[in-house]
Amino acid sequence: MSDLARIKSLLRAIPDFPHKGILFQDIFPIFQDPLAVEALVTNITHHLLSTGLPRIDVIVGLDARGFLLGPWIASRLGAAFVPVRKAGKLPGATTQVAYQKEYGADYFEMQTGAIKPGQNVVVLDDLIATGGSAKAAGELIKLSGGKTVEYVFFIELTALKGVEKLDAPVYSLLKFDD
Repeated sequence: MSDLARIKSLLRAIPDFPHKGILFQDIFPIFQDPLAVEALVTNITHHLLSTGLPRIDVIVGLDARGFLLGPWIASRLGAAFVPVRKAGKLPGATTQVAYQKEYGADYFEMQTGAIKPGQNVVVLDDLIATGGSAKAAGELIKLSGGKTVEYVFFIELTALKGVEKLDAPVYSLLKFDD
């Protein structure tokens, strides 16, 4: 079985979560298989190092699943890790943007000064659906003077066309049409 087939086989689809009509792709069973986790980290790291991107200075992980692998991947790249969190969760001065999710509105924040002007940034999250949260992260990076060079997702829900909202190339390990 290939690495991606192994990862895909571990996903669990949960209907009507967190709201009716949403088919939630649960990634947590992957973390019960250390070889699958290593394959996920290695696949993403290899992609980032082998596709001609400029040197990556920062990995931005989105609240909360982007935190699971973000620091690990950042460490392998020799890059910093910066969390983007829901409003009110970060200490100190923050920059905030509003965004629309597939099931409501929310706010993201990043600590002021965490990304320096001119730094090359990759945004990492588990899933892209409508693209609202990833777009908000890109806006925070832009406000800080950084440059988003790529968005990376474990899963892309292609039917929702969230990637069309983003301002940089997208790499998704797994794509689902439904």
